[in-house]
Formats: sequence, structure tokens, C-alpha cells
Amino acid sequence: MKINHMKIDPGMTTLQLIEEMGKSGVLGAGRMYRATELLAEVISDEETTVFLSIAGPMVPGGLRKIIRDLIADGHVDVVITSGANLTHDLLETFGGSHYREHDETDEELCQMGMGRIGDVYTKAQDFEVFEKKISTLLEEIAQKNNQLNIREFITEIGNSIQDPESIVCTAAEKNVPIYAPGIIDSMLGLQLWMFTQENQLTLDAPGDMHELSDIVYSSKKVATVILGGGLPKHYALASNILTGGVDAAIQVTLDRSEAGSLGGAPLEEAKSWAKAKCGSKLVTVIGDATIIFPLMVAGAREKLDK
Repeated sequence: MKINHMKIDPGMTTLQLIEEMGKSGVLGAGRMYRATELLAEVISDEETTVFLSIAGPMVPGGLRKIIRDLIADGHVDVVITSGANLTHDLLETFGGSHYREHDETDEELCQMGMGRIGDVYTKAQDFEVFEKKISTLLEEIAQKNNQLNIREFITEIGNSIQDPESIVCTAAEKNVPIYAPGIIDSMLGLQLWMFTQENQLTLDAPGDMHELSDIVYSSKKVATVILGGGLPKHYALASNILTGGVDAAIQVTLDRSEAGSLGGAPLEEAKSWAKAKCGSKLVTVIGDATIIFPLMVAGAREKLDK
């Protein structure tokens, strides 16, 4: 079969561009096309439970509304993420923002009370507001129930805020569970630890696995969409060992495989651990998720609307 060269026409849609990539069918273009096709397939299949795994600065990087909309529209059934992404989601809920275009050195930024994530910037004063408001929420939650699993804790936060743009709030409204196994490694986790120095609030991390195992066993099929690597990726895949692995997976990562890291591991490697079934549909796209995922979602949504 020959490679067909891509053709760009004025006014073409996102899906049409991705379909041109599919006509080429090779390298990153081919992977992008296959990932978009698979995403459209799994989110439209009522028998497939869709896990979304989010690592790296996806909320600060501009994907907050895309993720929130996928949850609101019923395209995601389970979210697994880092405590950092939850922190940044709540930071914006509490009135803070993420910023760009600063020319100062990192030492100057520190003196200005600003932190840097690549070319994303945060203000210390926004985190000060975050700290005050999350402390109030922690008090309210602890008064109702001082022993929760992590998912229940996140849901309680979501039920306690009113922000239609929030991932945490929208997930609570739509009964989409959010799991954050590494929650303590974040500003949210730091505030939780500080709160427990004088108050009783215990999170039961193994308790989440009772729920996850029920979800996995009750699902006819499971697909996982993985942005970045790390703990969220492993948690999403490993929770499906119970049934022999996921039926489909899409991975968007910049990590390399040579060092043996989980983030860079090809999805095919998951088959050796029974984290992906033999014969499962697997597509890895190498690149920046803040570029690739919006295009992929736009193409998949357009395909479903046709």
C-alpha cells in the first residue's frame, strides 16, 4: 500500500486534517489518526468504561475546560490524576489564575512571589487564597466525616464548591469518580497534612481499590486514555489487572522508553503484565499532550457529530 501525501485545503475542519494524516498513515501523523479514531470509538461505545489518566501540568497547560467538558458530556467514566492537577483546578475555582509571558529570571520570580512551570506562571497570593479556602473546606468535611477514602474526599470537595468550569465540581455533579493515589504530593496534600496536625481527618488509600475493583469487574470493556505517565498511568492500568487488562488504550507522552520508565513504556509492554489484554487496541502518540489531545478530542467529537 502506498503512502498518500497529505493535502491541506482552505477551510478544512480538524477532522478533515486528521483524516489527511490517516491517508499518509505513517509516523506521528498515522498515530494521530489512529488515536483519534480509537478515541471516537471508545467514547461512543456504551459498553466501554473510559478511564482518563492525567499526569503533568494539564490544568495549568490549558486543558481544564476540555477535560471538564468530556466529563460533563458523559465521555469519561473514571478520572485518575495527580494532586497537583486537582490543586490547580481548585486554584482557579477560588479565583486564582495561571499566567504567561514573564521575562524575569527564576531568582527574580521567587522575589516577586511567583512560581514557574515551564512557561506557565503562578502567583503566591493566589495560593494564599487557595490555602485559606481549602482549610475552610477541610473543616467542613471533617465535621461531617473524618474518615474517608481519597475518592470520597475529592467528591466532598466537589460537592462543596460551585464552579461550572471546575473538573472536581463537574465530576461530583456527574457522579464521575476522581482517584488521586499520590494526592499527598501536592499543595492540596500539604494543606491536608497541616490540617491533620490539629484535627482528625484520615484518608484511606486502599479503600479506593474496593471501588475501582467493583468498576473494573462490572465493566464489559475498559479503555484508558493516558496523558503523560507517572502514578496516574500505572494506577489506571494496574487496576485492570484484576480482569486481565484493558481492552483499549491511547497514550500521549513525551517520555522515552530507553530508561525503562513507566511514562515512556510502550503500551504493548503492558500486555506482559496483564495490564492490557492480548488483542487489545493500543495507540501511542509521542508528543506534547497540550497540542495533541485538543486536536484528538476535536476530531473525535466531529466524527461523532457526523
